[in-house]
Amino acid sequence: MQLLLTVNGLPYEVEARPTARLLDVLREQLGLTGTKEGCSEGECGACTVIVDGKAVNSCVMLAVQARGKQILTVEGLAQDGELDLLQQKFVEYGAVQCGYCTPGMLMSAKALLMANPAPSEQDIRIALAGNLCRCTGYAAIVAAVKAASGHDATPAMVLPGEATELAAQVSTDPGTLAIVREVVEAAAAELTEGAAPAPEAFPSPGAPARPPSPPDSSPATAPVDAPADLEGGE
Repeated sequence: MQLLLTVNGLPYEVEARPTARLLDVLREQLGLTGTKEGCSEGECGACTVIVDGKAVNSCVMLAVQARGKQILTVEGLAQDGELDLLQQKFVEYGAVQCGYCTPGMLMSAKALLMANPAPSEQDIRIALAGNLCRCTGYAAIVAAVKAASGHDATPAMVLPGEATELAAQVSTDPGTLAIVREVVEAAAAELTEGAAPAPEAFPSPGAPARPPSPPDSSPATAPVDAPADLEGGE
């Protein structure tokens, strides 16, 4: 069947099955792959898009149900090459780890801010309750949404200095290096246990070479005659 859809402000005409999900049409026919498929049951929120101002799970919405409606996907947030303020705050507050859930998180948060520009933290947590993330404790995500709404927010982690300076201090600290050395040596010992020769097998520089091991003097095993039936005999 022919469908006329409005996605990110642009009209699209597509041929789709009556049972096609909005998620499938967006990803496979329009090439808008920012919308992710996770659980396929409307539980994880990875496929969230905004339809007529409301966050919906596109994996459980038929494409035909979106006819005549305004659809906004994560690709439509940035305008003229500039990230949306919400996207900027996600970057600034480190609200992204593996990134798979991020489009859905952004769209749920965007729908909230469209309806309520000054939400409380409880409002934010309720709005994001349908979006699951396996990487974070959600604190940075909530802080990013708060910051996008104009509230004061503190990043989940504040470094006590420049990252490059901290890295230099860690890498040159004698105590840290000693601990790292112990960990590496212990791990190497576990990996080589039972497989590598004993340490004395490696002579120190200048030590005389060990004599070669005597050849194996055990008698060779005599060949075994094959049974007659395997040789084609009667």
